[in-house]
Amino acid sequence: MVKKREAFEIEGKRVIAGTQMGIKLPAAKLYTDTQLDIHVEVFHGLKPGPTLLVCAAIHGDELNGIEICRRLLGRVNPKNLAGTLIVVPIVNVFGFIQQSRYLPDRRDLNRCFPGSSKGALASRLANLFATQLLVHATHVIDLHTGAIHRDNLPQIRCDTGDATMLAMANAFGAPLIMHSKARSVSMRGYANQQGIPCILYEAGEALRFSELAIKSGLKGVLNVMRSLGMLKGRVSNKVASVSAIRSYWVRSESDGLVNMKLKLGQRVNKGYIIAHIVSPHGGDSVAIRAPTDGIIIGISNIPVTNEGEGMFHIAQFEGDEIEIANEQLDEFLMEYA
Repeated sequence: MVKKREAFEIEGKRVIAGTQMGIKLPAAKLYTDTQLDIHVEVFHGLKPGPTLLVCAAIHGDELNGIEICRRLLGRVNPKNLAGTLIVVPIVNVFGFIQQSRYLPDRRDLNRCFPGSSKGALASRLANLFATQLLVHATHVIDLHTGAIHRDNLPQIRCDTGDATMLAMANAFGAPLIMHSKARSVSMRGYANQQGIPCILYEAGEALRFSELAIKSGLKGVLNVMRSLGMLKGRVSNKVASVSAIRSYWVRSESDGLVNMKLKLGQRVNKGYIIAHIVSPHGGDSVAIRAPTDGIIIGISNIPVTNEGEGMFHIAQFEGDEIEIANEQLDEFLMEYA
């Protein structure tokens, strides 16, 4: 006789094996004495396995991850699941309500880990997440988008020197993998310090839905679950991810209006004119040239700039890897066209 799996517990709630439960973690109160909760969905599988935590909106204006989580909820059956899936669609509920990246005190929640139960609001929320959710996880996927007016090509960021994280990144199937050691005060950095492999998916723009970002993100999460043995079936990726060796921000050399010459995902060659900056009152334009060969993985969508502001984020590759990355990216974009 097969021994029945023990229940999974969060905040005093018991989730029986083979079931799903929504749990509300009391986060804090508004000035009006209205309670705000972090809503958590737990899928506790019949069979033992990893505990995967998928979270979104640590920055409250990053909406694509929320939609990825929402669609994920409809794709998992706890009776067919090995292990446990914890889904947190909205971590920063305060920022989400205000359509803001930050908390009401302008603190960045993703710079406050592990936090403290006796600290300010951001510190308390970070501590709640770390002690009530992250502590249960064996693996983590952190869903993000670009900042406001900045669009990011789908990419995975992780410490590629860690074999487990690199395997998760390759299974996810985003076209690009960026080597990135996390800040120690970020959720990803704290998870890594605790020995929990965490990868970060970055795609799209704040306060905007992108079907490309959402569909590829959902497929990526399901692929990671398959690779971990949580779901049956094989990882299904039409293209293989390519790792960039570094990335470079091209910054404005002048102030004014911007005429972009290239789009997100396009290849650039060193010296190529990628934008012109002009004064709204006329006069000569300033040409902005690519400082390196690469692929544009991030772009500013607002056509005005001040000197020194980031305009393009270019990924660099080793040797002929750029050719492979360009081909794989074309196939990836065709898949979701």
